[in-house]
Amino acid sequence: MTTGQQHTPSGLGPQDEERLPSLAEQMADQLGGWRGLVESSIPVVVFVVANVIGELRPAVYASVAVALLIAGLRLAQRKPVRHAVNGLFGVGIGALLALRTGDERDFYLPGILYGIGYGLALLLSAAIRQPLVGWIWSVLVAKGRSEWRDDPKLVRTFTQLTVLWGVVWLAKVGVQAGLYLAHQDTALGVARLALGYPPYALLLLITVWVVRRVTREGAPTPLPGA
Repeated sequence: MTTGQQHTPSGLGPQDEERLPSLAEQMADQLGGWRGLVESSIPVVVFVVANVIGELRPAVYASVAVALLIAGLRLAQRKPVRHAVNGLFGVGIGALLALRTGDERDFYLPGILYGIGYGLALLLSAAIRQPLVGWIWSVLVAKGRSEWRDDPKLVRTFTQLTVLWGVVWLAKVGVQAGLYLAHQDTALGVARLALGYPPYALLLLITVWVVRRVTREGAPTPLPGA
């Protein structure tokens, strides 16, 4: 290997010098990686399923029970319980709204409003050349590092991916909003599930594949005999 410094376009390579954790690295620690994100989502999924096949109050109890079970498991493993609390908080806002109005479709209203805001935030971040997908990549994949900002090709890639995420997000939220306005409660619950993880997983696969392909293409070629 040569002794000169080499630039790693993706910012995913090891750091040679010690430094204080950045804000993104601290966020990564707080999120707890993919497990934290999944666990915070499980109570919402349980509520949606229970509400489709049953009634509102049992659905609330089921989601709370699952959140408490996740919290208990984390306590037994001596891990932070904040992710379970996040899931319970997400369920609680919609459940309280639905119980207050007596209309089960109102459980989905906070999620619809959040989705609209998130989709618009994605498109806005792309417009100002601060693609949100790139920063999320820094938090969840690159352990807080953001050297991709120094690579124009990766900035362009993350910008395009962010636009894709924003368009898909607004499209799926638009379907849910239409069902909400049409008072199609059961269809709204089914749409919440169908338009939840499947598009999200597909977007993740596309994002990982594209970023890794661009990263490999931009990696420096080793010198002969190095």
